[in-house]
Amino acid sequence: MAAGRKPVKPKPAKCSTCKGTGEVSHTVHVGRKRRPVGQQAGLCLNCLGSGQATTD
Repeated sequence: MAAGRKPVKPKPAKCSTCKGTGEVSHTVHVGRKRRPVGQQAGLCLNCLGSGQATTD
């Protein structure tokens, strides 16, 4: 008997917002004039940090 190969599952698509990293950068504002001082890494709300595109 010849053993058949198992079908390979396709890899899920990467999230377009975070490009598969699961993190996005947000600008940090300070002071009364709300001037930007830098960026802070945060969780991607599109894929919730998984890095995989949603099917919606």
